[in-house]
Amino acid sequence: MKTLYRIAERAHWQQAQQTGFFASPDLQAEGFIHTSERHQVLETANRYYRARPDVLLLVLDEAALAAAGLVVRREWAADRGQHFAHVFGPIPLAAVQRVLDFPPTASGLFELPEALPEAADD
Repeated sequence: MKTLYRIAERAHWQQAQQTGFFASPDLQAEGFIHTSERHQVLETANRYYRARPDVLLLVLDEAALAAAGLVVRREWAADRGQHFAHVFGPIPLAAVQRVLDFPPTASGLFELPEALPEAADD
């Protein structure tokens, strides 16, 4: 199973609890939801969410996204020099395997949560 990760603001996750789907502002603005693979999570967190205590880490099952009819496309991000997975549509809660607290350290930087298991194919 391939796993993707989304750093989510608590308010957006709370809204997902009401609607049954996670949809962040990037979906409306850009037409897709940004996600990361495991090796990209910390760079993304420290670049865009530094020192923000109001974020969670969503663990997503890529197969469940596909089963729900969502397109996941890895697209080149020139400013980061890597491909990133983009999810084209709201993410159903059934595709969210886990929701982890993701607080920054005292320095404002992030570390992967201890509760995040190692995955062989991430």
